[in-house]
Amino acid sequence: MSAALHDDTIAVHAGRQDLATLGVHAPPIDLSSTYPLPDVETGGDSYEAMTGGGRPIPDGGNVYARLWNPTVARFEAALAQLEGAEAAVAFASGMAALTAAVLSHTTSVGRPHVVAVRPLYGGTDHLLATGLLGTEVTYCDPGEVHAHVRAETGLVVIETPANPTLELVDIGDVVAQAGEVPVLVDNTFATPILQNPLAHGAAMSLHSATKYLGGHGDVVAGVIACSEERAAALRPVRAITGSVLHPLAAYLLHRGLPTLPLRVRAQQGTAARVAAWLQAQDAVAEVYYPGLRADPLLGTQLRGPGAMVSIRLRDGYPAARHVASATSLFAHAVSLGGVDSLIQHPAALTHRPVTADARPDAGILRLSIGLEHADDLIADLAQALEGACAVAPRAEAHAG
Repeated sequence: MSAALHDDTIAVHAGRQDLATLGVHAPPIDLSSTYPLPDVETGGDSYEAMTGGGRPIPDGGNVYARLWNPTVARFEAALAQLEGAEAAVAFASGMAALTAAVLSHTTSVGRPHVVAVRPLYGGTDHLLATGLLGTEVTYCDPGEVHAHVRAETGLVVIETPANPTLELVDIGDVVAQAGEVPVLVDNTFATPILQNPLAHGAAMSLHSATKYLGGHGDVVAGVIACSEERAAALRPVRAITGSVLHPLAAYLLHRGLPTLPLRVRAQQGTAARVAAWLQAQDAVAEVYYPGLRADPLLGTQLRGPGAMVSIRLRDGYPAARHVASATSLFAHAVSLGGVDSLIQHPAALTHRPVTADARPDAGILRLSIGLEHADDLIADLAQALEGACAVAPRAEAHAG
């Protein structure tokens, strides 16, 4: 497929090149847990190739679903093409993908130190902080990466736009600071439609595919786009830890990709309207949305401001708690990127395991904008914010 094609076309056709040969129009689902072997020697060679991080050998068979699955491979090929990558490796969750990336680049190769730029998704921050994978982590600001890279550093981890306050991090600058150390970028908020980290020098682009790639709140998955060499290091970790993506989930993800560009652009347009409206509300002290501030990375590295909006309420936690529970169209739930809008309190939920000094302000709420009409979402937020204004004085009186 031509590299000159637009994302909209790639999203529809990628990963489907073998369908005509199969005599089908829609991608099939291969649910086999095991596969017949042609003979002992050829099957064994195929098994060895896959456990070493490669692909099944011709006529050798797929052997076992923990090693390879055609439905998963089709989704991986499609996502890789959208990201401009040689390969992609899909996992049972975003955290499984992160775990494989950390293990394959740190302790397993004798470089157990990680540099992580905050803020990050709370699960990422927590995994690194626990040292569960035998790693040591140094947290820093984007401009401090070079100062903390050392001989035993195996990985630099960043997220941009960052979770939950949507700061933009210059991927190329971090890559330059990291030198020979590979940089992993959590690209979940941006999606391949708005940002391609590998084009800016990153080694890996990670997605919680549960979010925008799935887009409908009915699949849990993770995926990493990278070079074939790095994919070959990720696959054995996936096989050994049993974190392979289920083929039905891969089918749902692949089915969702054709509408990804349409969904992201529509949600982004609504988010821009909602963010602008929120900026004018007395109850809101600050709106975090890339489209509201001048940033040289917007329009260059990040091709659009996206569909995530966060707000800090003037009356802090009591107001945030009220608003999170008072909306009707915004479901009070974690996760993001689906067709329906969600609202959640990061400090109490997704970022609860993060150390107190790095935890988001208790007055911050994170909004994932869906495909509803902007006027309806604004009306829902208006009634919730109106109620928050009455909550804060009561909370102050009770405290007094």
